[in-house]
Amino acid sequence: MADRLDDDEIEQRLPDGWERDGDEITRTYEFDDYLKGISFVTDIGEVAEEEFHHPEIVVGYKEVEVRLTTHDAGGITDKDMRLADLFDDEY
Repeated sequence: MADRLDDDEIEQRLPDGWERDGDEITRTYEFDDYLKGISFVTDIGEVAEEEFHHPEIVVGYKEVEVRLTTHDAGGITDKDMRLADLFDDEY
């Protein structure tokens, strides 16, 4: 099981564009149209499956909200920060 990061570690390591929301980190990605957002969801879904760490994803018309937390650790861990960076690479 991954260890939870403390508040200072989260603040220092939070990638640009991401925000903390309690025990999760979240980012909303914006797209020109719905299908580009859907394509992005497919891409990050494959990354999440490879990493065996799965986000909550909410799809809107021109935006995709991604929320990350490590449930078995009860908060934000290295796994969440790594996945956030990998998702940003796909964007």
